[in-house]
Order: sequence, then structure tokens, then C-alpha cells
Amino acid sequence: MQDITTDSKDELLSDTFKIMDVGDGLWEVDCKMITKGAENFVLEGANPSAEGEDADEGGADSTSTRVLDIEDLFRLNKIEAKPSKKGFQGEIKKYLKNVLEKLKATGASDEKIKDFQATAQGGVKKILGNYDNYDMYIGESMEEGSMYVLVDFREDGITPYATVWKYGLEEYKV
Repeated sequence: MQDITTDSKDELLSDTFKIMDVGDGLWEVDCKMITKGAENFVLEGANPSAEGEDADEGGADSTSTRVLDIEDLFRLNKIEAKPSKKGFQGEIKKYLKNVLEKLKATGASDEKIKDFQATAQGGVKKILGNYDNYDMYIGESMEEGSMYVLVDFREDGITPYATVWKYGLEEYKV
């Protein structure tokens, strides 16, 4: 699914993830932490010690990192210095206005537009209520006014999940 607010149509989500409609115009998607980098492929019949690939010579762990699957799959960029809560409120207002304009421009039904307008304020309240816990990501193009992908952890403290605006995404077929 692509961000409707970017000219480059950043891909932010796929239907391979279990999408949960949590109300207020928001979707949540469970993510996973994956290990990235330093892939160590051993060919059948190869002798790793003869090739200098013994584990005690540095091994794969020295350059591997843990990242979110959604971050890796869709080339999301983590925002290290996220805006203040007040600053984010200004950003979200611009974003929601942009979504409304895009929905109208693409010929969305009146019912869809009314539903977006009716649920957006509840979604903003829900996000702002949990703002301090979120890590923020933005799509590959990093276009101003595009959707933020907000990541937190479930109650178990282990399972990361992403929160996105369902009306800010459009499906496409590959």
C-alpha cells in the first residue's frame, strides 16, 4: 500500500502483514525485529576454516544489526530527532489536510470522505496520548507532509507494532 500524499507514492505497507483496524481511522500492524547484514553463505562442500570464515575470526555478528522488518522492506527512514509533541500537532494537521485534498482529488466517495473527517480527530487524540512512546519513521522519499509510520511495543514489551492512517494509503497491484 502506498502513501497517497507523496508524489513518489512511497510504499509503506503490504497485505502480507496482518492489518488490524483499531478505529479512529488508524490501522495497526505487528512487526518483527530482524537481523540485517553480514550474511555468511557457506557453499556445500566448502571448508569455512580454509576460506578464513571461522567464527573466531570476527564472524557475522561484528557487522550485523537489528532492524524492524517494516523498516527494511519498505526502506523507511527513522527520524532520530522527532519533533516535540506541539510541533507534531502542526505536522499532523498539515498531513490530514493533505489526505483530505488527495481523497477529493482522486474521486473518493462522499461516504469515505465523511468517515475520514469523522474519525481523524479521534485518531489524533489516540496518537498524541501515546506520542512519547513512539519511534517515528517516514517513507523512502522523505517528502514533507507525508505519512509518519509510528512504532511502539505491545504490552509484552517484545512485539513491535506500527500505527498508520488507513485513509492515507491506497492499494495497488504489482
